[in-house]
Amino acid sequence: MSSPIVLDSLRERAAFMRESLQKSQAVTESMVTILGSFDHRLSALESDMRPMQVKTHAIRRAHENIVKSMQSADVILAQFDVCRKAELKIMKGLNGDYRGFLEALNQLKNVRQYFSSNRSMGNCDAVLNYLDGLIATAIQKLGEDFKQLLFSHSKVVEPDLLFKCLPDSMQPSTGSPGPHGKKTHNGNHTEVKGTEATVHELPTLVPSKAVLVLHQLAEKMVQEGHQQQCIKIFSSTHTYGELYWSSRDCRATVLEQTLRKLGVDRLSRDEVHRLQWEVLEAKIGNWIHFMRIAVKILFAGERKVCDQMFEGMNDLKDQCFAAVIANSFSMLLTFGDAIAKINRTPEKLFVLMDMYEAMRELQPDIEVMFEGKICAEMHTLASSLSKRLAQTAHGIFGDFVEAVEKDATRTVVPDGSVHPLTSYVINYVKFLFDSYQATLKQLFEEINNSGEPGSQLASVAMQIMSSLQTNLDGKSKQYRDPALAEIFLMNNVHYIVRSVRRSEAKDLLGDDWVQRHRKIVQQHANVYKRITWKKIIQSLSIQGLGSLGGSGGGGSDGANSSGVTRAMFIEYALAAPTLLKAILFTRLTCLIVVDTRFKIFNSMFEELHQRQTHWSVPESELRESLRLAVIEILLPAYRSFIKRLAPIIENGKDAQKYMRYTPEDVESMLNDFFEEVIRLIWH
Repeated sequence: MSSPIVLDSLRERAAFMRESLQKSQAVTESMVTILGSFDHRLSALESDMRPMQVKTHAIRRAHENIVKSMQSADVILAQFDVCRKAELKIMKGLNGDYRGFLEALNQLKNVRQYFSSNRSMGNCDAVLNYLDGLIATAIQKLGEDFKQLLFSHSKVVEPDLLFKCLPDSMQPSTGSPGPHGKKTHNGNHTEVKGTEATVHELPTLVPSKAVLVLHQLAEKMVQEGHQQQCIKIFSSTHTYGELYWSSRDCRATVLEQTLRKLGVDRLSRDEVHRLQWEVLEAKIGNWIHFMRIAVKILFAGERKVCDQMFEGMNDLKDQCFAAVIANSFSMLLTFGDAIAKINRTPEKLFVLMDMYEAMRELQPDIEVMFEGKICAEMHTLASSLSKRLAQTAHGIFGDFVEAVEKDATRTVVPDGSVHPLTSYVINYVKFLFDSYQATLKQLFEEINNSGEPGSQLASVAMQIMSSLQTNLDGKSKQYRDPALAEIFLMNNVHYIVRSVRRSEAKDLLGDDWVQRHRKIVQQHANVYKRITWKKIIQSLSIQGLGSLGGSGGGGSDGANSSGVTRAMFIEYALAAPTLLKAILFTRLTCLIVVDTRFKIFNSMFEELHQRQTHWSVPESELRESLRLAVIEILLPAYRSFIKRLAPIIENGKDAQKYMRYTPEDVESMLNDFFEEVIRLIWH
């Protein structure tokens, strides 16, 4: 029963829904009709409003364009205002306001950048050209002020100020314009040591405040591409009146004038070679002093100025430094190069060694100062000069060895003392090795580049000594008296040995060489004694005199030389006239033999005394040693001779006729030997 009721209910709802849908459809159709009419009206309205919208949009865009144009005009006007103010500063010049001038220049650069980025604006090219002109004017004024500022602070450094910057060991002596550390071997010698480790006080070439401003100006000029102008200002050497600034306003010319005031001359090689040696030697001494001042003080000062002024501009600071010192360094090196090519003679070795030593001393400073590719040429020039000086000095050294061996002077020393060649060579070698041994080792090392320089130097020293001895052996043959030849050789070899022992040459030649040559001195002394005293000793021989003298002496009874008393003699004479004749004959014979022997001795000794008191053994120890050796062989023989013949001559009326000299007289006379000249070379 329930099912039909449900169905009826559903049917009713379905009918209601159908009716509702029909009503809704009718309403929808009505609304569509109404909306259709509205769409037609809106389309008509839109068509009517479209011209007004277009006008409104055009007005809006015009307004926006006007605003933008006004903004652009403000920017352009602001740029022109900046340009006008900057132009006023530029045209006014720096006048000490370096910061304001540089700021104005930067402003002009910014304005130009603005117009360069907005080339679409009208007349932009004309504006850029105008700005370029202003910037060029600013750079020109910047360069002029850079030059003017550099000029006002570039002054010649007085020599006295330079000398104050030197350590005490390098100070010039009184009355000398600039002496070097060493004198020649004929003068006083003062070594300068440790100068490479000395910190030198540099003079203020340009005040630090000015350097700071110049750094700012240079930095701006480099930024603007005017790097070469900086170099030109630094290194130009215009003559007075060529430009508005004179030749004094550049660092290069100020440096040259400082050196000229110090005493440096610009001489060509030909001019150097035409100078007298005495004049040239003094100039060489000054050159060494000038080189030290130039490198250690002036060039170091210029390097400091360039490093500070062009800080952060490495290439520029090297270029400016090289440009500043180029002429001055060349002027100094030209003189040194001329000396390195001078004719080689022994007396020039010492100044060449001084120059080489100075260049070696300055080498560390030069290496630091001339580092980098830009300064490499100057470093090479300095190294080449050092090499040429070494080669010339080495050549003179070799020539000296050969000259010693081949010396052909015929000078004979009459008293047999030290030959001038010996004293010259030994003084030369002694001074050379005492003063320059370390430098010589460096020189040999640089020349040979192989082997131990010490052994090479020792070999050369032995060659010199050997050459000298060979030459002296030849000169000794000029003496007619072989004994004097031996004295000559003894004196000279002893002088050589004594000098070597007191010099640095001993370290090179060695103790064995010294001991060997001391034996040579003794050998010559022994040969002298044999040649001189052999015959006179033989004349004192008692051979053949045994039957001439008695064994005892007479007393107050007047014993004769044969031991026979006067009473016995009278008795024998009366008893045997023949015996008297025999005794008288024997007596006469003894006196004749004694007289002959004494005459021979006296004659030979007096002749030796006369000659050899004019001979010389200058060194007191050697002289006394030689005298003592002669006394030791002569006096014992002479005393024995006198003792043997005393019974004959002492009882005679003319004893002094035979024995002219007592042993004490002989010894005293021997002390006169070899006293002719005591030469100063031994003191």
